[in-house]
Amino acid sequence: MHPLTQLDLAAAAWFLFAWLGFNFLIDISPLRGKTLSSTMDQYRLDWMTAMCTREVRIMDTSIMAGLQQGTAFFASTALLAIGGGFALLDATERILQVAGDLSIPVADSRALWEIKVLGLMTIFAYGFFKFGWAYRLFNYSSIVMGAVPERGKASEETIHAMAKQAGELNVLAGRHFNRGQRALFFAIAFLGWFAGPYVFAGATLAVLIVLLRRQFASRARKAVLSGQYPVIAPADKSGEYTATGSSNPFT
Repeated sequence: MHPLTQLDLAAAAWFLFAWLGFNFLIDISPLRGKTLSSTMDQYRLDWMTAMCTREVRIMDTSIMAGLQQGTAFFASTALLAIGGGFALLDATERILQVAGDLSIPVADSRALWEIKVLGLMTIFAYGFFKFGWAYRLFNYSSIVMGAVPERGKASEETIHAMAKQAGELNVLAGRHFNRGQRALFFAIAFLGWFAGPYVFAGATLAVLIVLLRRQFASRARKAVLSGQYPVIAPADKSGEYTATGSSNPFT
């Protein structure tokens, strides 16, 4: 007999639809320009533009180090979670016995339990690869950032072109980091499957609502979109940079 029921398959299909659909909405759809992540992508580019105007860039390297450390932390967490999954597989019989004694509806059979654990490990593995690649991209971005010449030692076009390259690498790293975090968030919803397909579907919906609110209606989004902020204009022929107030392009 197949261990997965029709309800299990329906809940799993809803989970995949919610996860993939959210990624499409945030990264590909026309609404991506209205998201918190898209707004922060623009700030990453503005950061690199401002960075190339500073002679002392200790603050910039400190920020980059913080981004790398955060990414490494989540990558390590995902790797530890994968190891925990192997421990769960090794103790399947014991866990099912304890769950049966306590009347906890975690799984009806060993096969179903192992399918759920393997699915959870797959999500963590996906997150680990995303965090690992994001960490590498942050490294690339910091290298390019360090290679940006100081003003007066190269043409303004060269300086701004290299700063743009560093910014684009930083944006790409941030996007992969965000996808890794989404995997961890949806892994929390996946845990609901251990309590049954109904809890699985409900937990998926709850996580989806929380993530949608953060991207489109959170206080963080309002904070980065509120008011005006200075934009560093490229240097003119005299070599002077000017800060001009401009309306936020994301409103």
